[in-house]
Amino acid sequence: MVGDSPYYILRVPGNVKMPSAAPPAGREPALRTIAMPADANPNGDIFGGWLMAQMDLAGSVEAVRRARGRVATVAVDAMSFHRPVFIGDLVSCYARLVRSGRTSLTVDVETWVERRADGAAERVTEGVFTYVALGPDGRPRPLPKPAPGGGASAGKA
Repeated sequence: MVGDSPYYILRVPGNVKMPSAAPPAGREPALRTIAMPADANPNGDIFGGWLMAQMDLAGSVEAVRRARGRVATVAVDAMSFHRPVFIGDLVSCYARLVRSGRTSLTVDVETWVERRADGAAERVTEGVFTYVALGPDGRPRPLPKPAPGGGASAGKA
């Protein structure tokens, strides 16, 4: 504790990744929404499951673009909650395709909020989602060849 204050000083080792100070430059969010009272617990914090669902939807936007069709989430490989999300926060999820295999795709999703109270931007969550491309029969199908000049989203990063 700090003096008589109920607050603690957090000492962070050098190898711990702390939230950066600004949303990804030059990128548009794959999904943007407002956290509503129905998405919160009695303390006014947004449920982590709701936030994870928003991130899954955002990641699927990138996956569908690359797969050019239906995809299904097959894994959440990593998930980190850095800060709470509150009722009224503007939630923005940024998705980036980092790997595409024969039938599967891996997408990094970073979530930021704009605080309703003061407009401050904070990174609140990040995760790694894996999707598989599905055919009309609901079974995995090969990804189409990447579009020319597709960059990192065209193949393995």
